[in-house]
Amino acid sequence: MPKITLTVIKADIGGYVGHCSVHPELIEEAKKVMEEKGKGLLEDYVVTNVGDDINLIMTHRKGVDSPDIHKLAWDTFLSCTQVAKRLKLYGAGQDLLSDSFSGNIKGMGPGVAEMEFEERPSEPVIVFMADKTEPGAWNLPLYRMFADPFNTIGLVIDPKMHDGFKFEVLDTIENKKVVFSCPEEIYDMLVFLGASNRFAVKAVYNKKGEPAAVSSTQRMNLMAGRYVGKDDPVLIVRCQNGFPAVGEALEPFANPHLVAGWMRGSHFGPLMPVSCKDATPSRFDGPPRVVALGFQLAEGKLVGPQDMFADVAFDKARQKALKIADYLRQLGPFEPHRLPLDEMEYTTMPQVMEKLKERFE
Repeated sequence: MPKITLTVIKADIGGYVGHCSVHPELIEEAKKVMEEKGKGLLEDYVVTNVGDDINLIMTHRKGVDSPDIHKLAWDTFLSCTQVAKRLKLYGAGQDLLSDSFSGNIKGMGPGVAEMEFEERPSEPVIVFMADKTEPGAWNLPLYRMFADPFNTIGLVIDPKMHDGFKFEVLDTIENKKVVFSCPEEIYDMLVFLGASNRFAVKAVYNKKGEPAAVSSTQRMNLMAGRYVGKDDPVLIVRCQNGFPAVGEALEPFANPHLVAGWMRGSHFGPLMPVSCKDATPSRFDGPPRVVALGFQLAEGKLVGPQDMFADVAFDKARQKALKIADYLRQLGPFEPHRLPLDEMEYTTMPQVMEKLKERFE
């Protein structure tokens, strides 16, 4: 039997209300289209959302970059866009940068993360979904999961993990990638991972080349040439038996780190781990949220989801995030709450500079 492929594709095609959430009618429409058009294509699927993003979680045996699977997602988002327009939802269809499908959804707006692998006797996976932030938001958590023994004790005591992992890092501006072998190249890699506004971890593999994690790295503003919202990335992580334990994969989010995004995509804020029901960012359109859905794969079926951050053990992380949010909000339009100038190029900043250029002496 062909390997299983786990594909997650997300898009913001209309916020309810503003940038807060997804209207229930859009979720129902997505389920209806997936059910009708996914027959014969999909092994299983789950439709969910985080904030104003619809997330399609799919299993199939068509491999990565399948035109059939990507077309299914595109058709689903197009159909939902019609509902969003009828309801006059905010930013209806904003993540769809074209009117027609070109064979691959990458570069057309929606974010994509997918991996193909041999399903193990037990195959736990976690799908992380973030709202109000950008792909670089996964850099620190992925480093902690796959390279930091203070987070992942398996790197020290699990013989299957002791050799370390390879990180595929993408330069999202130049669209070039480099692969670092860890732990031996950790220091070189951190030079780039620390610049999360430009460099993003695209994938992690074990030393045998088996996929361990993969993220979406689409930059909406670079594709559209204008500000259309942050990219609200998704991330797939395989767990246990040679990969981080489920608890090791979740642990980095117990200490909320600062990510770019939040209001108008122009501010730094804490990435707050929340349950699905609390993924409705409304305070200053935030703070940025991350949801974690856990599944057991069984012959391609998605057994779950388990809402991993619904655990009360993450309550202190949420409280810490809110304290950080209080402090940063007091800074208003001043850095480091507001992003630096080079990150403001898709706002009014260029127009203001052009208007005032003759006054600079």
